[in-house]
Amino acid sequence: MLRYKADRRTLAVVMLYFIAAVVPWIFWGQLNTFQIVSLVIVNCLLSFMCAVIIHNTIHVPIFKKKSLNKSFQIVLAFTYGHSTSAYVPGHNFSHHKYTQSPKDAIRTSKARFKLNILNQLLFFFIMSGDILKGEISFAKKMRKDRPEWFRQYLFEMILVMGLKIALLFVNWKCAVLFILIPHQYAAWGIVGTNYFQHDGCDENHPYNHSRNFTGSFLNCMLFNNGYHGAHHVKANLHWSLLPEFHREKIRPFIHPNLDKESLLSYLIETHIYPAKRLDYLGNEIVLQPEVKDEDWVTGVNISQHQTDLAGA
Repeated sequence: MLRYKADRRTLAVVMLYFIAAVVPWIFWGQLNTFQIVSLVIVNCLLSFMCAVIIHNTIHVPIFKKKSLNKSFQIVLAFTYGHSTSAYVPGHNFSHHKYTQSPKDAIRTSKARFKLNILNQLLFFFIMSGDILKGEISFAKKMRKDRPEWFRQYLFEMILVMGLKIALLFVNWKCAVLFILIPHQYAAWGIVGTNYFQHDGCDENHPYNHSRNFTGSFLNCMLFNNGYHGAHHVKANLHWSLLPEFHREKIRPFIHPNLDKESLLSYLIETHIYPAKRLDYLGNEIVLQPEVKDEDWVTGVNISQHQTDLAGA
């Protein structure tokens, strides 16, 4: 049923998310403040892990059967609070194909605060309008070019948004604490990874286009998401195979400054102290004049990118 045995972990994390999301509703009247805060944190972390899973599955669906992958996309949509299919446009067709260019809706040059920590913290909010704009434009195109994808997208969206509204009426406090906040955190987190993975890198270089974080704990928790260079070089490679690919095909050729062990150390150095926005060579980043997004949707040829539409 599964294409890779490693995705047993994927299914386990998704199951844990639903357990953590449901338990507070059952015991709401018995929870103290500490328990509520703890459960919110757990739900945020699990929702973010599921956002990483969504990222993985839109590149490499986990099941052998298409019908199971489409059903799993619906399940995942509830863990993230948005259509799983909606992750495809801005990520697969914009970011991956046009990394850091005017056709990349989430290029890091859009974040222009002098205080670098604000670029990281507010990256999602800076990008969200353009991400949504691209998503809507792509959905309109797919309604004509690929109706099957559009129906899947619309079905996921209606189910997720409908459930959120319904839960607000059932218990608005639980809905806000254990649904809305974790989902917002997951969206903020998954978009924000783009900033530290690409800012100051060389998008035109075959290897130095991405920053990698190879710490074992991080990659165990986040399905090897730290091996971002390998993912960009071979996006259809299953997450469980990224470390080996990185060791053999990326590390021998990448600049050593882009092969980091600890994400935490990097974030402290770039956002706390000395908090300088530097490129991978150690030079201060000088932003070019801001440019408008260029249309990437019109040029998408679906017949050439069937595998980029995930389960649909």
